Amino acid sequence: MNKLSLITLTFSLSCFLHLVTLANHNPLKVFILCGQSNMEGHAKISTFEAMKLDPVTKPVYKQMVDASGSPIICHNVWISYFTGGRDNMGEGYGKLTAGYGSRGVPSELGEKIGPEFTFGIYAQKALNEPILIIKTAWGGKSIHTDFRPPSAGPYVFNEGELENFRRRGKDLREVKAEKAEQTGKFYGLMMDHVRKVLSDVKRVYPGYNEEKGYELAGFVWFQGWNDMVASGTYPNRGQPGGYDAYTDCLAHFIRDVRKDLEAPKMKFVIGVMGVGGPLEQYASQRYVPIHGAFREAMAAPSLMPEFKGNVFAVRTAKFWDMRLKELEDNQERVKQMAGFLKNNHKDHANRDGSMTVSEQKEYLEKYRRKLISAEDEAYAKIARSNGGYHYFGSAKTMARIGKAFAEATLQTTLP
Repeated sequence: MNKLSLITLTFSLSCFLHLVTLANHNPLKVFILCGQSNMEGHAKISTFEAMKLDPVTKPVYKQMVDASGSPIICHNVWISYFTGGRDNMGEGYGKLTAGYGSRGVPSELGEKIGPEFTFGIYAQKALNEPILIIKTAWGGKSIHTDFRPPSAGPYVFNEGELENFRRRGKDLREVKAEKAEQTGKFYGLMMDHVRKVLSDVKRVYPGYNEEKGYELAGFVWFQGWNDMVASGTYPNRGQPGGYDAYTDCLAHFIRDVRKDLEAPKMKFVIGVMGVGGPLEQYASQRYVPIHGAFREAMAAPSLMPEFKGNVFAVRTAKFWDMRLKELEDNQERVKQMAGFLKNNHKDHANRDGSMTVSEQKEYLEKYRRKLISAEDEAYAKIARSNGGYHYFGSAKTMARIGKAFAEATLQTTLP
């Protein structure tokens, strides 16, 4: 070995030992992930394959699998995941790997991922030290009721909601009592679980150094659907200011989480719901006002002066798979045409009702082939595993969202 090689090797070893020393002397970085069904995650592991076909997602795919193509096990990332339905809530924990998405049995590894998988991969890559993820997520939950933070006060029905209850013959005392019982329940469950994990970190991460302690390094919020569609709670949705109550509630949520966890400057990332993709690419303008207004309401706390520099919004619409959306739209057009033919629509081929059933099928098949290619159908089989409200259950989308959450939390760009 020549002198230059020896110097290079010595320098590299010194840098490595320095990083190891830093990792051993730093408090354990803890990240909290919370939300509803898209934080749970509905992207099946089987959809990883589609990531190899796209030069944009192929580098991310390579971080997610080992040499055999199987999902990696992150030996320096631990996770505790609390989830489940009304009668089967529970926790799964261990080293991070694929399977910590939505699952039938909370304590058992599943077949799906949420943002946590690539969040953990890329956060650990950036920090080069062990990290712990605490994830709590439940499908179908709102911030106006389920995750309502304490400082937001009780849920107050507006006059439109009250009139609707009266019209349906509901007992208002019972309705209000039931709402009071539901309000903040999942905020409490989330907070209880975070505290449980932090009170005994070694249960989840056996190598935890109690002397060094831990640091609450970030909180990621990915929610929204149940508020966006709540026309009763937000009667003016789609209009300017129609979702201001969401912004207000989320700001209270950020303050309360920081207060309750005694982490006043903990970084907070808002995953802005992007179901449907970029607004300018919507095929129909029907939902643009509602989706646009809600996205702005979600992102709004990141623009508040009190949160400057430590609350960030990640716009997830840019990760939407437009190819899957176009295919879905075309499949819907085929279904619509089948109805037109069957019902003798005046503007379509069978307006006079003369087509036989077999002729309608033949016409429909030709129409379908014009809109949908065999390549598109083959792509959908490997890229999609759920509905559009769950980002099509696409790993191409969910993996990039998780990576973006890590980058926003750490305020860095990762290759």
